[in-house]
Amino acid sequence: MSISGSMSSALSGLTAAARSAELISSNIANALTDGYGRRELQVGAQTLGGSGQGVRVIGVSREINHALVADRRLADASASNMNGRLDFLTQLATALGSPEDGASLTGRLGAFDSALVAASAEPESSVRQSAVVEGARAVASGIRSVSTKIQSARSDADAKIASEVEAINGALVSIAKLNTSIASTSGGGQDVSALLDQRQQLIDQVSSIVPLREIPRENGKVALYTTGGAALLDGLPSKLGFSSVSLITPDMTLASGALSGLTINGRAIDTGDKGAIAGGSLAANFAVRDDLAPAAQAELDALARDLISRFQDPSVDPTLSATDAGLFTDGGLAFSAANEEGLAARIGLNTAVDASNGGAVWRTRDGIGATTPGAAGDSTLFAAMQSALNDARTTASGQFAGGASDTIMLASKLLSSVAGDRLMLETETGFTTARATALYSLELEGGVDTDRELQDLLMVEQAYAANAKVIQTADDMLQILLGM
Repeated sequence: MSISGSMSSALSGLTAAARSAELISSNIANALTDGYGRRELQVGAQTLGGSGQGVRVIGVSREINHALVADRRLADASASNMNGRLDFLTQLATALGSPEDGASLTGRLGAFDSALVAASAEPESSVRQSAVVEGARAVASGIRSVSTKIQSARSDADAKIASEVEAINGALVSIAKLNTSIASTSGGGQDVSALLDQRQQLIDQVSSIVPLREIPRENGKVALYTTGGAALLDGLPSKLGFSSVSLITPDMTLASGALSGLTINGRAIDTGDKGAIAGGSLAANFAVRDDLAPAAQAELDALARDLISRFQDPSVDPTLSATDAGLFTDGGLAFSAANEEGLAARIGLNTAVDASNGGAVWRTRDGIGATTPGAAGDSTLFAAMQSALNDARTTASGQFAGGASDTIMLASKLLSSVAGDRLMLETETGFTTARATALYSLELEGGVDTDRELQDLLMVEQAYAANAKVIQTADDMLQILLGM
């Protein structure tokens, strides 16, 4: 090999070593960067005229385990779905409160029961009468408060849906642009690893919202379909449509048209648990808004109905007619079975016993419909109301319909049901989250190994030094020849 051939060969080696060192540095710097694929320089032999061999840089390969990434994305979507549902049940359980908490629903009912017992012992005491009024007010307020929090959860879910739809639309447009850039850049023989990283990061963002499958297309492009079969991107990006509302009330539902559904390119799709988007955080938010929260509201309405009906019964308070409101009212009126939906949001205290609204507390002793005070020592009505609260009566609606319960037991059943559902979901959420974490760890293990990268960097430095030594030696030889 000639001196010039040796120098050319060494120079090509220096170029390859420098490029390899650059890639190794990038690998180490991005070892913990989500979506980063490890780079490795691809080299081959190169003939330098007729004078020798050199090193030719073929390109840069990006190492990624596509099967593992796909599994991790599905696990992320499942974990997001479960966590969204669990968050709602946790909020609901907190709103209902624990039995030992005096501010809980069962605690308020217990305090109301105690107030009735105390008033029955001293019916002439205005203090005892006022305690009954305040106990009843606290119960009604507690039920309304839980109802408000349920509807607030629906409104929050609706707002999250709008935010996630906007995020998906933005990401799909960006992914489509990256598809175009990757196809054109790779066609020119340039490194597209950075573009592939950006695309993977965007797809990861979408996959936690909607579970999807990535399908390779020509020239490095990809298509995206949900696991339910809806096309999100195949050439052109799809457009998801959704309209949010500022406030949700119990009567507002998807079926009635008061709430928006989801469309893809103008076509309505099923947002249920077996629909096209099932499995991600978007589906969880639809489930909270359209299924879980309305179901909880229905159970709370059933409790409110049971409570109002007990005290609206003329056999408990003889001063009432069949159409009069009792101690508890439906927005100030008597309850009608045809108007149960949203009852928990409307339950209130009868103004006839509310001194702050022109009523009189002695009516808790003498009857809601009484026009004048009765005998000061008559405890009949207090005893009747206390009995009505604690009698085991057939529940008229809700999941416990047909069974016999007293009011406090019915509230306890509701709390127990929510706690049971929450516990079951916590177990499922723990499993899905652990699986997602394990797959993410496996993905990291198969990514950049900094120890390996540092070893490779030492070898590159040695190769660089060896090529530099060849060039120095060739230069020394040329200097000798020129000096002869």
